[in-house]
Amino acid sequence: MLQMILPFAVAVLVGYLSGCFNLAYIISKVKKVDLQNTGSKNLGASNTFITVGKGLGVLVGACDIFKCTIVILIIRAIFPDIEYLPYITGVACVIGHMFPFYLKFKGGKGFASFLGMSLGIHWKYFIVIGICIILITLLTKYIVLATMATVISYPIFLIFSTSNWNVVTMVALLSCIIIIKHLKNLIRIAKGEEFKFKI
Repeated sequence: MLQMILPFAVAVLVGYLSGCFNLAYIISKVKKVDLQNTGSKNLGASNTFITVGKGLGVLVGACDIFKCTIVILIIRAIFPDIEYLPYITGVACVIGHMFPFYLKFKGGKGFASFLGMSLGIHWKYFIVIGICIILITLLTKYIVLATMATVISYPIFLIFSTSNWNVVTMVALLSCIIIIKHLKNLIRIAKGEEFKFKI
């Protein structure tokens, strides 16, 4: 029993704590800009990009992606024989990013870390969706539309790439949480009030 529970517990704990590392929060302290009460009031790459600067926004986005990818690869190396464990690690990392315990569970919206999860598990999907994200953002100027395309398409992709329906369900539920956290962005688009990215 312990041999079954231990890998799961390690994956959840390590994944969640890795997700809790928030570079946007650190930058907000260094730059003395309260990102939780400025712009979209979100501790993530987009708000850093808009509020603090493009360079730091890109840096935060990269950190949020790769922290999830790296922790998945570490767990996979430690427990190579447990197929579903990378998904649990990735989901836990995204949850940690969105709901960090030390920030009263108010973190980012999870998109970049969700991308990092796909990179750590299905790098070919990551490349394809990465190209789509760039095209959607360039054509519409709204990164949130690229977010929706990503979090909707990945569970669908998993239906055809894994026979584990628990994994599909878990990732689909995570996608729903991310969609809910972006509802305000979608409403602002409908009202013509959403920030448009300018590269």
